[in-house]
Amino acid sequence: MKKKLLVINAVGLTESLINDDCPNLKYYFEKNRQYLKPPLPAVTCTSQATLLTGKSPQEHGIVANGWYFRDLAQVWLWRQSNQLVAGDKVWETLREKDPSFTTAKMFWWYNMYSSAEWSATPRPIYRADGAKHPGSYTYPMELNDELEAELGTFPLFKFWGPMTTIESTKWISDSTIHVMKKNKPNLSLVYLPHLDYNLQRLGPNDPAMAKDVRELDECIGDLRKCAEELDYEVLILSEYGIQEVDKPIHINRELRKAGLIKVRMECGEEQFDAGASDAFAVADHQLAHVYVNDKTKLAEVEELLKKVDGIADVCSGADRAKYDLDHERSGEIVCLAEKNAWFTYYYWLDDSLAPDYARAVDIHRKPGYDPVELFMRKGGELSAAKTLLKKKLGFRYLMDVIPLDATLVKGSHGVHPEKLQDGPLLIGDLSLGDEKIRDMKDFKQLVEAYFEA
Repeated sequence: MKKKLLVINAVGLTESLINDDCPNLKYYFEKNRQYLKPPLPAVTCTSQATLLTGKSPQEHGIVANGWYFRDLAQVWLWRQSNQLVAGDKVWETLREKDPSFTTAKMFWWYNMYSSAEWSATPRPIYRADGAKHPGSYTYPMELNDELEAELGTFPLFKFWGPMTTIESTKWISDSTIHVMKKNKPNLSLVYLPHLDYNLQRLGPNDPAMAKDVRELDECIGDLRKCAEELDYEVLILSEYGIQEVDKPIHINRELRKAGLIKVRMECGEEQFDAGASDAFAVADHQLAHVYVNDKTKLAEVEELLKKVDGIADVCSGADRAKYDLDHERSGEIVCLAEKNAWFTYYYWLDDSLAPDYARAVDIHRKPGYDPVELFMRKGGELSAAKTLLKKKLGFRYLMDVIPLDATLVKGSHGVHPEKLQDGPLLIGDLSLGDEKIRDMKDFKQLVEAYFEA
């Protein structure tokens, strides 16, 4: 019988979170376990590209969840084209050896126009009237109709933002089961994001996290049952571990005070102008890429950043190679946060001048990652209800319910935690060898060896 493997990406899962109330996770944890050494930054897009290509960030080019596209003079996060990832993906390597090899890639990132036989990824529908509707992009295209007929529309607003619940993760696991049962791909990859939300809202040590782990375990139980019925081996991994934070670093505000960031006034709001700025940071959790358009100010910027409270390391040029980030997409300067700190994207000095998207869930317009999108401001529930009424009546609307208080965030990731038990994990059916730690770059080789044995 031809081998089959299910790889479950349980975001944020660590040994510290597994307990007796999650029997499925405990089952796989007790079978085989290894700690994973993630790349820097240990963030979704970089970790996933490393897992699937077996290459470092300066080889595959995914230096963060987004970066400054110099030719466009724009910051873009959360792009979806698979062509951005350099290097052969694990299923491509296996397909070269066996043309009949098939793969389902369910909600892993860079999933549009990938070479997998079946794939699905979040894809909102933006209407001309400004409305935003939930949806997903699939290959083949008719797969979306199949999934919606069985499961309903993908619950986008439960996938990210202040309304996140287990509902989106459950939809993803159920959609994966649908594809596995119908198509029986050799390799099934599924991304389960549920733990990511409250780990950032509450921090990993909050007792309330036990409920989230139980909910995730139930989804993994459904996948486990399907895998056993269809004769799949199972591997469960995580991309990073989230650690407690209590110090937001407003790196762009420091650059702004030094006169290095330029803004435009539009409709009474300050709009960030990357192309006109001498230097600015693209903040991504605990790492910031600092782009220096005026190269004569490189040394000045580097010295300024070394004095900013909360920044643990500042490196530039070839020195970025110590983090495998010496790549053209990286900032001229790379900054790492201290373990209890993280970088905001905030560039305004007066909240009354913040752009409208700052108070909205708007991951594609913000020039940096914003975990404060997981929170709702005081009175936000009533405001959201009124806004939804406007939407139903066909009016344009702005869902401005997000606070501007970065101290709300209690968990972050990007730099490696001090304890292995608080970092990413690899558990499951496959024998993992005697080594305690596996570099994420070696995961591709592990999967290849399983299918070639």
